[in-house]
Amino acid sequence: MATTDAQAIRPTNGEGCVECLANGGWWFHLRRCEACGHIGCCDSSPERHARGHAEDSGHHVMRSFEPGEDWVWDYTLNAFVDGPEPADASHRPHGHAVPGPADAVPANWTALLRR
Repeated sequence: MATTDAQAIRPTNGEGCVECLANGGWWFHLRRCEACGHIGCCDSSPERHARGHAEDSGHHVMRSFEPGEDWVWDYTLNAFVDGPEPADASHRPHGHAVPGPADAVPANWTALLRR
């Protein structure tokens, strides 16, 4: 099983560039990481946090996070690329079992819950 570097995945708030909001900065346009959902500011912004996230995390594919824009950019290729439709990240997919996944839940699952 692959592991994830916790430093590479930063919280996403959906309100703006994570780093700019944390340090009192500002942005011009926003980009959303296709791998983890991190929201950073574009290359026209003073701090270029989306590019920094791509370089630091290895998550090199970003989608515009601007209303009416649906393009995807690959920092490694330095080019526009085709990307999947973004997933609704506000909740788990409808129809998924709870607990889940259904085929991995042991019969004694209630005894295993952390309280």
